[in-house]
Amino acid sequence: MFGIDEFANKNLLWLLTAIIPLIVWYVLYHPKTDAVLKTSGLKAFAGIPSSGRVSLRHMLFVLQMLAFALFVIALARPQKSNSWKTVDTEGIDVMIALDISGSMLAEDFKPNRLEAAKDVAIEFIADRPNDRIGLVVFAGESFTQCPLTTNHKELVRLFREVDSDMLADGTAIGMGLASAVNRLKDSKVTSKVVILLTDGVNNSGQISPETAAEIAKTFELRVYSIGVGSKGTAPYPVQTPFGTQYQNMEVKIDESTLSAISEMTGGQYFRATDNEKLREIYQEIDQLEKTIIQEKQYTQKDERFFWFLFAGIVLLVVQLILRYTVFRQIP
Repeated sequence: MFGIDEFANKNLLWLLTAIIPLIVWYVLYHPKTDAVLKTSGLKAFAGIPSSGRVSLRHMLFVLQMLAFALFVIALARPQKSNSWKTVDTEGIDVMIALDISGSMLAEDFKPNRLEAAKDVAIEFIADRPNDRIGLVVFAGESFTQCPLTTNHKELVRLFREVDSDMLADGTAIGMGLASAVNRLKDSKVTSKVVILLTDGVNNSGQISPETAAEIAKTFELRVYSIGVGSKGTAPYPVQTPFGTQYQNMEVKIDESTLSAISEMTGGQYFRATDNEKLREIYQEIDQLEKTIIQEKQYTQKDERFFWFLFAGIVLLVVQLILRYTVFRQIP
């Protein structure tokens, strides 16, 4: 009933500050206006208990101030807005093709390349609530970990479950890209995107990266390729009878092939050398593939001043009744 979104005449609310000087006047000067009874002494009244009405007489002033405040609020015209929003939007379909080969365990990223790639991708997903996003993983072969979905909570859960032991080792870049294309080819949306992330050179699979790129181009998909790995060498964990040992392995990324794939499909190639650079790349892709939302909003405002006016009148009437009955003063 009193729900308020805004005031049509909010400047009038400054009138509420008038309550402060009225309270000061009441405390300092009101007792002097009360009726008095002149007597030669007060001994005759000793021992007579004071009436509760003496303390309650201040209620009249409180009711007056509350009524005044309600009248000011009514003058300010409180309103409740009822809005209807029509949103015309076309989300983007995005398939993330993630390399989970053994080399993704290298620790030039923290804690390693695979975990860093998962964490940053999950941040990317959180920033795109209107898009359908899916996940393909690949190593020596590939499979769909999650088809296109708007259920991003489930998608994130499946991202968390990705592990380098899920597939036979190897780097089938062409197979990973082809699997992503297969999931996007029947999509009806205008913008279809593959984010291909790998740290190696294609050495497995029946489909070459170039062939997969041609297929992507045929279905008008843009491929953003990301090469993951520091320059030179990177520490790679190796299990030995004495525990985990680290070897510095040479970083080999087929950048020329990844660049060609992206160029052929109208995308871009990026090189990520650490966690922060990878995060910046995803942010750049996020900006390049922003969804356009056209919004129409209709607003109807309901006046709510009546209830404040009515409550103020009720308090004022109650105050007058009490003044001339319960708290009536004898001249």
